[in-house]
Amino acid sequence: MKTAPQSLAPWLWLLLAAFCLRVLGQMLAAFLGVAWLPPMEAWYSGLMPYPYLLPSQWLIILLYGKICLDFTRGDGFFVRPRPLFGREVLIFGYVYVAAMVLRYLLRMWLHPEARWFGGTIPIVFHWVLAAFIILFGRFHRTQLVPR
Repeated sequence: MKTAPQSLAPWLWLLLAAFCLRVLGQMLAAFLGVAWLPPMEAWYSGLMPYPYLLPSQWLIILLYGKICLDFTRGDGFFVRPRPLFGREVLIFGYVYVAAMVLRYLLRMWLHPEARWFGGTIPIVFHWVLAAFIILFGRFHRTQLVPR
């Protein structure tokens, strides 16, 4: 069953907005030390140095923004049906979200003092990114032409 790209656009925009708020919150914590936000350590897992992480986050925002625009218009590179591509994107999205669930479980096991939400900001926002990828992949996968 084919899905109209415009029907997914609000969900994609919502996920992108959530990620943008995360990047903004992290920037405010990193550069301005805003007191009402969690400290930088809560936003940042340390897996990638922040001088590299921030530009990569902006690239993700630009890419996801372009995808959202194409879905809103119902036209463009990112809404042209690619069912086989959608399958690969879905596999990636499911592996990504599974890895982040495993990461969460390991964090809770290794840091019982942090249960349930300690140090989870990066993990939760990886779930947001994975949800975007899964919605995008499902759209392409559902564009199969019936025989």
